[in-house]
Amino acid sequence: MNATRPVRARILDAGKVVDTVERLHRRIAQQFPGSGLSGVCGDLHEVARVTAARAAALAQPYWVLRALVVVVVAVGLAAQIYVGELIDWRGILMRASPVEVAQGLNAAVNLLILASGGIWSVWTLERRWKRRRVFAYLYELRSLSHIIDMHQLTKDARVVLRNEHPVASASERRMTAEQLQRYLDYCTEMLALIAKLAALYAERTQDREVTDAVNEIEDLTNNLGRKIWQKIMNLGQLEEMRTDSSS
Repeated sequence: MNATRPVRARILDAGKVVDTVERLHRRIAQQFPGSGLSGVCGDLHEVARVTAARAAALAQPYWVLRALVVVVVAVGLAAQIYVGELIDWRGILMRASPVEVAQGLNAAVNLLILASGGIWSVWTLERRWKRRRVFAYLYELRSLSHIIDMHQLTKDARVVLRNEHPVASASERRMTAEQLQRYLDYCTEMLALIAKLAALYAERTQDREVTDAVNEIEDLTNNLGRKIWQKIMNLGQLEEMRTDSSS
């Protein structure tokens, strides 16, 4: 008889994502102490911890807001029912002409549609509130992605291996081919972790518009990561060419 395996929730563990960012930060700080990339990863670690807390808060219902929404909807429905009972519908139908009855029904239907739209707007207030907050959080992750991309833009394999151009600044860090590859690898890891942090919001809110925005973040990090991987491939090719020419 087969033992039943416990079912695991198929969602990202925010704590493990934060731990992964922390370990990456330690590796970068050890390999490139005092570097700008280390500082950016430190910022990413802080953002990761804040993101985990935000995602947990977004997953919780806002009970006070929900209670307020229920009260407002109930009062609105009760007011419509009360006004409807005050109207002498039989007298109106007996005295009014068919044209006036049709106009009155048309006005009543329009008011009912407007009232339903107002009720729906109030009912979805919590979702729209959370959505606006998530969009602001995702903007922070998008900005971090571009900052990481800026750090790798000046890391040219030809400069490292062939010394074609002098170092632009005395503060520019000189690297070996192995260090440059590790540097670029760290950039791709940070971009991948940013995508995972964005996915935390999609899982906790389960909102289609939030999911679309998270997909845009994932597309952005994937595209930036592909550019970096192209640099890594070029670095390997240049290293092979240099080895062949020296042998």
